[in-house]
Amino acid sequence: MTKLIYKEESYQIIGKCFEVHNNLGASFSEIVYKDALEYEFQKAGIPYKREKEYTVNYKDIILLHKFYADFVVFDKIILEIKAVSGIADEFVAQAINYLKVSGNQLALIVNFGELQLN
Repeated sequence: MTKLIYKEESYQIIGKCFEVHNNLGASFSEIVYKDALEYEFQKAGIPYKREKEYTVNYKDIILLHKFYADFVVFDKIILEIKAVSGIADEFVAQAINYLKVSGNQLALIVNFGELQLN
């Protein structure tokens, strides 16, 4: 059996995502869900940074363009918010790249775009 990394923290994050989805439902834009999650994180005292900036190292330089994680929660979990009809492979690839650049070990992709949170 595989041990879940950051199990308790992940459960707290997912719980807040369910809270938001249960109250707002599906099909708002991503920014609405991000605003609601920020409210829930603040209310629960969950530490987070929104739109955390990361630089990208390429060979011996830092590239001009950066990437911004939707949230970094508990200073170690990247949380990417989507509001689409399904999680596409490119979203997973994006999350893997975010992990490489950030040095974090866990990324969660949460999709609010369907009737059920996924």
